[in-house]
Amino acid sequence: MMRWFFVASIALFLSSCVVMSTKKYKALLAERDSLSGGWNTANIKIESLDEEISRLKSDTANLHNRIAELETKFSGLDKNYATLRANSSTEINKLSADLQRREARLKEVEDVLRKRDEATNSLRDKLQKALLGFQQSGLTVEIKNGKVYVSLTDKLLFDTGSIVIDDKGKLALTELAKVLKTQTEINIAVEGHTDNQKVANLGQIKDNWDLSVLRATSVVRYLTETEKIDSKRLTATGKGQYQPLALTNSSEDRSKNRRIEIVLSPKLDELYDLIK
Repeated sequence: MMRWFFVASIALFLSSCVVMSTKKYKALLAERDSLSGGWNTANIKIESLDEEISRLKSDTANLHNRIAELETKFSGLDKNYATLRANSSTEINKLSADLQRREARLKEVEDVLRKRDEATNSLRDKLQKALLGFQQSGLTVEIKNGKVYVSLTDKLLFDTGSIVIDDKGKLALTELAKVLKTQTEINIAVEGHTDNQKVANLGQIKDNWDLSVLRATSVVRYLTETEKIDSKRLTATGKGQYQPLALTNSSEDRSKNRRIEIVLSPKLDELYDLIK
C-alpha cells in the first residue's frame, strides 16, 4: 500500500511540478525499491512472529494441562499418604496394645513358674530332711525338669522277685507320706522299673512289665490305703526294663535299675489357664 502511495505521489508531483532530472528520478526509484524491500522483510518477520506466538500459545496450553495433571496426581498422593499415615498410626497403636498384653501375660507365666520352682525346691528340701535316714539304703531325692524325683532301690522296698513291701520300705513310705500330706497341691506318679534280666519262677508274674506295674501298684495301695493319701492324686505305671539308669550289665548297675521312682510335680492349673 505504501508503495502505491509513493508512486502516486511521484506522479502527482511530476504532473504539478517542473520536470525532474534523471538523477533525482533514479534516486527516488532506488528509495522506493528500498522501502519496498524493507516492507517485505517486515512482513516476513511478522509472519514468523505470528508462528512463534502460535507455538508459544500451544506450548503454554500444554504446560497448563500438564500442571493440572500433576496437581491432580499430587492431590491423590497426598490423600493416599494421609490415609496410609492414619492407618499406620492405628496399626501401631494396636500392636503396642497387643505387646503390652503379651508382656503382662508373660509376667504372669513367669510368676507362676517362679512359684512352682520355689515350691519344688522347698519340697525337695523337706523330703531330703524327712528321708535322711534312708539315703544310705539307696534312697535319693533330686529335681529334674521342674519335678522332684524320689528314687528307692528295690532292696529298700521288696525282697527279690517280690511285690510285697517289707518293713523297712514301709517306714520309708510312711516318712514320705508325712510330707506329702502337707503338700496337697502335689501330684504323685509312682513308676516301677526293673533290670533286663528275665523273670523266672514268679507264678502269676510273667515278665518285667508285670513286675514293674505290680510293684508300683503296691506302693500306691500302701500310700492310699494305709497312709490315707487321696487316691485322686496318685497314678501307678510300669516302665519295665526300658528306662535304665545304668547301661552296663554288672550286678551293681542292674541293682540301680531295679527301683521305684516317685515323681512329684506341682499342679499347674493356674499356668495352664494362663497359656490357653
